[in-house]
Amino acid sequence: MASTTSEEQTTVPRWGIIGPGLVVAATGVGAADLVATLIAGQKFGYTLLWCVVVGCLMKIVLVEGAGRYSLSTGRTIFEGWRSLGIWTTWYFAPYIVIWGFVYGAAAMAGTGLALAGLTGVLSVTWWGIISGLIGLALVWTGRYSTFEKVLAALVGLMFVTMVGAALLATPNIPELLTGLAPRIPDGGLVNTLALAGGVGGTITLAAYGYWLREKGWSTPSYMRVMRIDNTVAYVVTGLFVLATLVVGAELLYSTNVAIEQGDAGLVDLAVVLQDRYGEWAGKVFLVGFWAAAMSSLVGVWNGVSLMFADFMTNVRGGTSEDADARAGGKWYKAYILWLTFPPMAMLFLGKPVWLILAYGVLGAFFMPFLAVTLLWLLNTDRTPVEWRNKLHSNVLMAIIALAFVALCVNEVRKAIAGA
Repeated sequence: MASTTSEEQTTVPRWGIIGPGLVVAATGVGAADLVATLIAGQKFGYTLLWCVVVGCLMKIVLVEGAGRYSLSTGRTIFEGWRSLGIWTTWYFAPYIVIWGFVYGAAAMAGTGLALAGLTGVLSVTWWGIISGLIGLALVWTGRYSTFEKVLAALVGLMFVTMVGAALLATPNIPELLTGLAPRIPDGGLVNTLALAGGVGGTITLAAYGYWLREKGWSTPSYMRVMRIDNTVAYVVTGLFVLATLVVGAELLYSTNVAIEQGDAGLVDLAVVLQDRYGEWAGKVFLVGFWAAAMSSLVGVWNGVSLMFADFMTNVRGGTSEDADARAGGKWYKAYILWLTFPPMAMLFLGKPVWLILAYGVLGAFFMPFLAVTLLWLLNTDRTPVEWRNKLHSNVLMAIIALAFVALCVNEVRKAIAGA
């Protein structure tokens, strides 16, 4: 058995081992994450740099757990959740429906904002609609190889533009290194939790197992490859978020410049770059902003649609191996349409308060839900003995679960207060 594993792993080309991890990381880092990191840099300089490192480690642990469960059992994460009881379905059903509707509008608005700022023609709404339709066209057939190449190109744009902006800002290296020492600034607890929790992940973390399957990695023989893929992807993500923090610290904190909350903050930053370095710098940054927003849109249009297809097929009595549960099937396409067309109404009519409240509350519970259910799945007979959690994995996942529970309580409180 060991020799078979070794042979199968050595057949994977060197660059072929970087794929689903980069997809899940790129999808998880959207415009909202960039703004949260910029504002952390704007408010606290380099003080919260250590949170970037912690956030990446948290996602590496969770995504590795999700991948390990899928590869060791041959089952999808939703099949695992169902084995824990009907309560998981009762949570997941309204969550994926409401989340998709609100996220669809937010994702299209984010890409629209970037393109409107970049081109100066058409409105945010119309650019958002165009972006949603492009996303639909890119993932409609469900061809993973095409999808992965598109995401890789967008990641390249994101990385080059943000790292370029950080280099332009000339980071203060000695001060940057002091940010690796864990400390929480006065009034910064919420920012600390949000920054650590928001480095590249929401429901898309759970989509990792589906992307592994689409890639063709479906047995324990790919375990080592999966771990390399996941680690490299989040190291790249960490460097990207680090660059964003540098920009916030050097261009905003040091000069007392404030930017807006939400996606509009990235447009504000483009103006700051343009004023300091010339129009070209602002335009290049907006290209990176668009790439970050578009990578999240395309990733969700594919990955969460795969999750929905699996969910619908299973609750209707099918299995995860059925054609309807896979990319290109009817439920996969139905969710892409749900992500694309109904949310367009929100772009024109605004966001209903009750829907945003439900979105915020249900979404806040997802990361604790993922962490707790992974602990459950990976410590019981639902996972083969050799692939269950070791002590260090349990300690890390327990700490992560507690951190996300704290963040969840804060997010729910904010959502209810905002209503």
